[in-house]
Amino acid sequence: MAFTLPELSYAYDALEPHIDARTMEIHHTKHHAAYTTNLNAAIQGTEMEKMTIEEILANISKYPAAVRNNGGGFYNHNLFWAIMSPNSEGEPSDRMNIHKAITRDFGSFENFKKEFSAAAMTRFGSGWAWLCVDASDKLFITSTANQDNPLMDVVEAKGTPILGLDVWEHAYYLNYQNRRADYVSAFFSVVDWHAVTQRYNDANPGASNF
Repeated sequence: MAFTLPELSYAYDALEPHIDARTMEIHHTKHHAAYTTNLNAAIQGTEMEKMTIEEILANISKYPAAVRNNGGGFYNHNLFWAIMSPNSEGEPSDRMNIHKAITRDFGSFENFKKEFSAAAMTRFGSGWAWLCVDASDKLFITSTANQDNPLMDVVEAKGTPILGLDVWEHAYYLNYQNRRADYVSAFFSVVDWHAVTQRYNDANPGASNF
């Protein structure tokens, strides 16, 4: 069963001025579409055709580089679009489990923002910054190169991603040029914390006891 490019739940211009419409359109219809097409080509005629993307990534060391690169690109962008919204409130409500978990594991939301921003800023070249939850329900921040992610068995810090920021230049260069810091700061204005909370709750059902 072939993987398909997901439709966005909002218009390309919906995240402006934080992320511009032209970048969104190119990012989705060109970059993400290419990862999807190339992933399907790479798995055609193999056992991976019957696997979920999560199953493929969990054993990515067994598969060719084309699957790692395009499978990561497919999954990472699926998550990226899903955790952004034009109706972002900027930070999670203190009633949300994700706010309680962030406060528990980072001391405060502001501390979390600083650590996450640092991960995004210090990723040399292309890659991603992640907020993840591990098997013991603890949140952690990490970054990966290229289209790798914490689901893969080849990365050092493994967990379930619940928030991801694309720091490839194609994600921001039209609007921000070399000002990655401005892009990282703007990202927090479009995070859908309801979606992040749902991903956190789904990662370890029943684990949190707030």
